[in-house]
Amino acid sequence: MRFWQSIAFTEVDQFIEVAKISEEAGFDGITISDHLLHFEEMELRYPYTPTGRPPFTPYTVWPEAWSFFAAVGAMTKRIHFATNVYVLPLRNPVEVAKAIGSAASFCEGRIILGAGAGWMKEEFDLLGVDFHTRGKRFDECIEVMRKLWTGELVEHHGRFFDFPLVRMLPAPRQPIPIYIGGTTPAALRRAAWLGDGWLGPGQALEQALETLKRLDQLRAEAGRSKEPFDTIVPINSPPDVDTFKRLEDAGAGGVVSYPFTFTIGPTSTLEAKRDRIEEFANNIIVKMRR
Repeated sequence: MRFWQSIAFTEVDQFIEVAKISEEAGFDGITISDHLLHFEEMELRYPYTPTGRPPFTPYTVWPEAWSFFAAVGAMTKRIHFATNVYVLPLRNPVEVAKAIGSAASFCEGRIILGAGAGWMKEEFDLLGVDFHTRGKRFDECIEVMRKLWTGELVEHHGRFFDFPLVRMLPAPRQPIPIYIGGTTPAALRRAAWLGDGWLGPGQALEQALETLKRLDQLRAEAGRSKEPFDTIVPINSPPDVDTFKRLEDAGAGGVVSYPFTFTIGPTSTLEAKRDRIEEFANNIIVKMRR
C-alpha cells in the first residue's frame, strides 16, 4: 500500500517544503486539488458534503498543478505527484498533454493525472465550454492525450477536437497514468472502462469498501479485470492501522492523510505540519510496513 499526503489548501509559501518533508517522512506521494478561480456566487452545490458547502474558503490557494509538480520534482528524488482532481474537460487536451508531458519528463515519470468531470459550472461558463457535455468531452480528452503522449505522428477527428497528423515532444518516457476521480455512477464507469486507476473524495470505510467492490464489478464487465488498476482511497475517519489493513485486503492501492486544514486548522506553521506528517508516518506508515 502506498501513502499519500494531501497538501490541498496549504499556504502557498509552504507547498514545496511540505512536499519535501513528506518525502523525508516516508510518504509515497502528495496530492493537490485544482480550480481556476473563486466565484463570489455559485449556482451548484458542492457534491461531496452534506451541506453542499465546499471545503475551501474564498482565499484558498490553487497553484497550477503541472508547473508546481515540475518545480517540486526538481527538489525531490522519490515522491510521486497526483491531482485530486484536475478538471480535465474544462481544458483543451492538447495544451494539457503538453504541460503534463513536459512536467513528467522533468519529474522522471513521477506524475499521475487524477482527473474529474468538474462540478463548478461557473468555470466552464467563463471559458466558454459547455458544462452539460463535459462527460463526453472528458472521454475524448483522454483519447487525445494518450495519442499525443506516444511521441509518434498521430491525428484525431472527434466530436470536440480535430487535428491532422502531428507529433508532440517531449514525449514521456513511460505512459502517464490517468486516474478517474469521483463517486457518481458515471465516474466509476469511466474509471473502470478508461482509467488506469481511481481516486476519490473522503468516504466512510464501509462506503469505500463498497466503491472498491463496485469498481471490480465494472472492470469485469469491461473485460479489464486482468489489467493493472490502482486505487487511492481517502477515508474521512481518523487514521487507523486496522482500517487501512481492511482497505488493503479489499484491494486498495493507496490511502491519503487528510489536508492539514481538517486536522490542525485552516492555517498553521510549517513546523506544525511537519509534526503532523511525522506523527502519521510513525503511527501508520511504519506499522503498516513492518
